[in-house]
Amino acid sequence: MHSIVYVVPALGILALVYTAVRSSWIKRQDAGDKNMKELAEYIANGAMAFLKAEWKVLTYFAIIASILLAWSGTLVETSSPVIAISFIIGAFFSALAGYIGMNIATKANVRTAQAARSSLSKALKISFAGGTVMGLGVAGLAVLGLGGLFIVFFQLYVVSTGASVNGIEMEKALEVLAGFSLGAESIALFARVGGGIYTKAADVGADLVGKVEAGIPEDDVRNPATVADNVGDNVGDVAGMGADLFGSYVATILATMVLGREIVSQDNFGGIGPVLLPMLIAGVGLVFSIVGTFLVRVNKETDSVQKALNMGNWSSIILTVIASYFIVSALLPENMVIRGFSFTSMDVFWAIFVGLIVGALMSIITEYYTAMGRRPVNSIVHQSSTGHATNIIGGLAVGMESTVLPIFVLAGGIIASYSFAGLYGVAIAAAGMMATTAMQLAIDAFGPIADNAGGIAEMSGLPEEVRGRTDNLDAVGNTTAATGKGFAIASAALTALALFAAFVGVAGIDSIDIYKAPVLGALFVGAMIPFIFSSLAIAAVGKAAMDMVQEVRRQFREIPGIMEHKATPEYEKCVEISTQASIREMIAPGAIALLAPLLVGFGLKGVFADTSSAEILGGMLAGITVSGVLMGMFQNNAGGAWDNAKKSFEKGVKIDGKMEYKGSEAHKASVTGDTVGDPFKDTSGPSMNILIKLTSIVALIIAPHISVNDAAHLGESIEEPAAKEIVVQDENLSQK
Repeated sequence: MHSIVYVVPALGILALVYTAVRSSWIKRQDAGDKNMKELAEYIANGAMAFLKAEWKVLTYFAIIASILLAWSGTLVETSSPVIAISFIIGAFFSALAGYIGMNIATKANVRTAQAARSSLSKALKISFAGGTVMGLGVAGLAVLGLGGLFIVFFQLYVVSTGASVNGIEMEKALEVLAGFSLGAESIALFARVGGGIYTKAADVGADLVGKVEAGIPEDDVRNPATVADNVGDNVGDVAGMGADLFGSYVATILATMVLGREIVSQDNFGGIGPVLLPMLIAGVGLVFSIVGTFLVRVNKETDSVQKALNMGNWSSIILTVIASYFIVSALLPENMVIRGFSFTSMDVFWAIFVGLIVGALMSIITEYYTAMGRRPVNSIVHQSSTGHATNIIGGLAVGMESTVLPIFVLAGGIIASYSFAGLYGVAIAAAGMMATTAMQLAIDAFGPIADNAGGIAEMSGLPEEVRGRTDNLDAVGNTTAATGKGFAIASAALTALALFAAFVGVAGIDSIDIYKAPVLGALFVGAMIPFIFSSLAIAAVGKAAMDMVQEVRRQFREIPGIMEHKATPEYEKCVEISTQASIREMIAPGAIALLAPLLVGFGLKGVFADTSSAEILGGMLAGITVSGVLMGMFQNNAGGAWDNAKKSFEKGVKIDGKMEYKGSEAHKASVTGDTVGDPFKDTSGPSMNILIKLTSIVALIIAPHISVNDAAHLGESIEEPAAKEIVVQDENLSQK
């Protein structure tokens, strides 16, 4: 019966094999003429230079953190070299996930541009294939890493020794996986923030001087910042997003496994069915994501790219729902109890179904608020006709309004999934939502590839119809990027609640009492953290963008012949500015996420006679979660709406009976809005979901050290003493 766990890493390997096949196919496609290849090489070299600089800094961080984790009693009372090794593996896999995506994106971009010379269908096929490599590479690594570590540190040991699965071996295995998740999320945060600063510093600098001041196209070869801008699409929207969703994927599965450890039930699959379930659902989601990729295609120039992507997405979701029914029926016992809440295996299935529905609804709502031609974006377009200020006001209003429906959906999903299977239901709903991460990420990553393809087409002077096809893909990519971020922040909210519940159990506290002044104070401090985090990230973009603007202006002023195409701009200078700024400025936001739980958990231990530091830390986590979710939704959607409002002018839009195009005053106002929205949607906004989960994971890891019961092992204090003897046999226990 234990052999079922070996299916998990096998499915991860299957996804990686498919990734290798698709990657090989992309590399065999035509990369265009010599000029196109040279431009693509500039972009690839710039992206690799950034990653090397970032990895150098993160290597120092990983070494220091692993030493602290290996030194028993420093961060975790049961610290050991095994947890430190798991942390390093998680960090390495997270960085590798980003590299896989970036590497293929820098090859698919130029091939997409070349394919756009012949047809939209072929351009979509190559750009989406690049996204597929990214999505399946990330999800495959996550499933392989989690499944492999679980086998090594639990399955093989328990089977070989005959130890009880409800004993200390399970707790140790979950501690090891917590280390893996911490490594993944830590690297993801720095990769997302660093990449976001890089890409938006270059983008803002290129837009303000090139498009607004000089009046040249966005990706004009004369603009010194245009190569850095295209590099940024890869290091931020591809490598950063890859590391981001890798960490999210791992954290979601871990949270569900930790809560599954608490379930008291009839013995089924050696008592580890609820622990294995999230990994198996993730593995099956990989298979159906592969199936979904074959359904993404357009046959004619007039076919909708968005509908093609939706077909693949919905197909993978529906197939995953059907498969989950059979997996739950086979893997779980009929009746279970968690913290006094009784439920059945079918209740777990319905919780998974709720999670998938929540994810789908979040994507639909986000698409509505950020897609071209819809009311929210059109309102910004119309307000652009009266100037820059009204454009900004309109975008802010849309962003704030866009939080309403998602929050109702999220709240309804939490309540519904809890009503089915308690806290385990909330966690497994998040796992269900993340099951098709490979497809979600494939849809997300194709956008930056198409954007790069358009840039290469512009810089290479390809015919107008080529840029028209790449712009078609890019416009859809802006919307899918926004929906991907909405999906990520929703999963972060559910995952954070599951991690929060695990933290409460491990820390040995019964509740978070906001009537206690220290807890209420921590709640407000936690709500503030996403704001200061966003401030640091946005300010970093502003500082780097100022340097970029000055450099572009200098080159226009001091290098004669640039505007006449008689001199080549110094692209490497702009690449260097973005690289140095992103590496320098990513440290402070990352430090906040890692240190805040440590300072509260350890710094306030024993300070208040009637309030434990664990309870105070719980209050802070609640504040970070609620504030971070709202900030993430607001910034992601406002930025996406501003961006597509600008693109509406580039296609041509009618305002009060008059057609407005690129270069008009209304268009210039929309460029300003897009410039403001860039750090919102690509730097601070998407970082919110990592901030939420990373603080919760750090809190979970230190929970045994600050536990009111002085628990020594993960999960030791989360069950009532008598509960360990319960065997659920009475059918009435399934009634709530």
